[in-house]
Amino acid sequence: MEALVCRKLGDPTVGVYDEKSPIEFSKNEKIPELNSPTAVRVRVKATSLNYANYLQILGKYQEKPPLPFIPGSDYSGIVDAVGPNVSNFRVGDTVCSFAALGSFAQFIVADQSDLFPVPKGCDLVAAGALPVAFGTSHVALVHRAQLSSGQVLVVLGAAGGVGLAAVQIGKVLGATVIAVARGAEKVKFLKSLGVDHVVDLSNENVITSVKEFLKARKLKGVDVLYDPVGGKLTKESMKLLNWGAQILVIGFASGEVPVIPANIALVKNWTVHGLYWGSYKIHRPGVLEDSIRELLSWMLKGLITIHISHTYGLSEANLAFSAIKDRKAIGKVMIAFDDVRSISPKL
Repeated sequence: MEALVCRKLGDPTVGVYDEKSPIEFSKNEKIPELNSPTAVRVRVKATSLNYANYLQILGKYQEKPPLPFIPGSDYSGIVDAVGPNVSNFRVGDTVCSFAALGSFAQFIVADQSDLFPVPKGCDLVAAGALPVAFGTSHVALVHRAQLSSGQVLVVLGAAGGVGLAAVQIGKVLGATVIAVARGAEKVKFLKSLGVDHVVDLSNENVITSVKEFLKARKLKGVDVLYDPVGGKLTKESMKLLNWGAQILVIGFASGEVPVIPANIALVKNWTVHGLYWGSYKIHRPGVLEDSIRELLSWMLKGLITIHISHTYGLSEANLAFSAIKDRKAIGKVMIAFDDVRSISPKL
């Protein structure tokens, strides 16, 4: 089978045929066999690129698998084979899921308990982008912050994968959503989603822009800060928070871990939530399962949409990682098998 194999740590944006590249496009990997009576083999239709995948190949992620490994996390596909005790799925069923590793390949094996049926009417390629990005934002906003109607939510990095998911989930929950992004194209797209206010960091100051909006709406301040960016932007955004506000620490796309002053958190009764979504698989798996099921139902109803701005073939994975690294994407970057929709960006 075809697979993307990480042979060494390094920058995955280097061409896969370049000897300096840490990743190799292989056509000769062994198709994985069913490894238990309840195992299911899935022929992968599409797999999503997440910033964590990029960091893992660089060797900068918190989980460092032994080399060599096949990267990849969330995916969608069609059931290809089932173990003798599998009762939930049949060959030909459409499914989606996520794994610690291995989705950047034509086939992947998972236990039936880890798979989710993709309802008829849902785009199967789009479903491959749902578990990690939307799952992260759903657990953060619904289970951790318990965001409710009437609250004010600020989403940093709002045009990225998790950011765009957070914006949409915030609207579903009835919050007033403020999106922070950079560039006219991203701002235009966020406005098309019905976001209440968008800050363009390329020509606006986040504090000034948000305060003017809050004043016009007669709102006191921000109740929930969703932060996958970190750095100086976090520090600035904290000036907008209400007493009793909640900060969701999602990641550090800026490359800088912010300092959240404990004395101010004390005085203003802030709650700081660290959210490592993947660890829920170990500690609270039921939360993840309920979350993804609800997201699939929202997707079917049209309450959320998964915007895919770039789709590539497996042999062009370096271009896919470049779109992540250079922040060119609005929404998700995908690797698709069989019928790659577009090798060029849709922007």
